[in-house]
Amino acid sequence: MRFTIVGKNIDVTPGLRSAVEEKIGKLEKYFTPDTEVHVTLSVEKDRHKIEVTIPVKGNIIRSEQVSNDMYVSVDLVEEIIEKQMKKYKNKIIDRSQGSGSFQKEYVEQDYSDDGEIKIVRTKRFGFKPMYPEDACVQMELLGHTFYVFRNAETDEVNVVYKRRGNTYGLIEPEN
Repeated sequence: MRFTIVGKNIDVTPGLRSAVEEKIGKLEKYFTPDTEVHVTLSVEKDRHKIEVTIPVKGNIIRSEQVSNDMYVSVDLVEEIIEKQMKKYKNKIIDRSQGSGSFQKEYVEQDYSDDGEIKIVRTKRFGFKPMYPEDACVQMELLGHTFYVFRNAETDEVNVVYKRRGNTYGLIEPEN
C-alpha cells in the first residue's frame, strides 16, 4: 500500500507517520500492494480527526474518526474500515467489476453479511423548481437535515443539507 499522509494544523511527525502506516497497513491483507491510501490528519481544539480514503476501481472506501487523541483516532479508523471491508465485501467486489485492487485471499474469503442494506420504503414526489435558499427554508419547515429539489437556476436536481454551526451545504451534479 502506498500512503499519502498530510496534516492540517498538525505536524506529521515520524512517530505519527509510522503509527498510521503500521495501523492502516494492517489492511494490506485486503488490497494489492499498489493501492493508494490517502490519509488526512487534522486538529481543531481538542478534536483529533483522521480521514482515510482508499480509491478502488468503481468505489471509494472511506472513514473518518474523531477523538481527543490522534493515536486513538487512528485505532478507531482502522477498525471501522476493516468492518466495512468484511460487511460489504460482496457489494464492493461486484460493483468494482472484478477484484483488481483486492488481494486474492480477501476476494475468496467468505464473510457474513449480517448488516445487509435493505430499502424498506420508497418515496415519490414531484419537483417544483426553487432556489437553494428557498429549499433551505423548506427543509427547516419540514424539520429534515437534507432536502432534494430542482434548482430553478440550473434546472438540475440538487440537495441542500444542514451542517454544523447552523450553516447549509449544497450538492450539485458534476457535468
